[in-house]
Amino acid sequence: MTVVFVLAYGMLGGGALLALVRLARGPSLLDRVVATDILLVIISAGLAVYAALQRDPTVVPVLVVVSLLAFVGSVSVARYVGGMLVHSADDGTDVGLPLAAEEQEARQTGEADR
Repeated sequence: MTVVFVLAYGMLGGGALLALVRLARGPSLLDRVVATDILLVIISAGLAVYAALQRDPTVVPVLVVVSLLAFVGSVSVARYVGGMLVHSADDGTDVGLPLAAEEQEARQTGEADR
């Protein structure tokens, strides 16, 4: 059982260390968001390994809260960054959809009119 603990936590610790390096180096906001999400997943996996190997069900609510925090955080940042991409005109006006989305929308409405 001790070998399983060492291997599981060693691999999780290595992954957490690599995620911390990505968090520190960046270079973009999205890289840092993905690194933070990976860290939260590693924390969840560590809690799950602990709960499974120790047969301790009291950790499960904490595991659920950490998982929900990771999900809500990722969705919130994705919506924020998506809003920055759509509303990025200097004069405060809405620039609309990115070019690829406008082309796809035009194709869909053109096909629907036929």
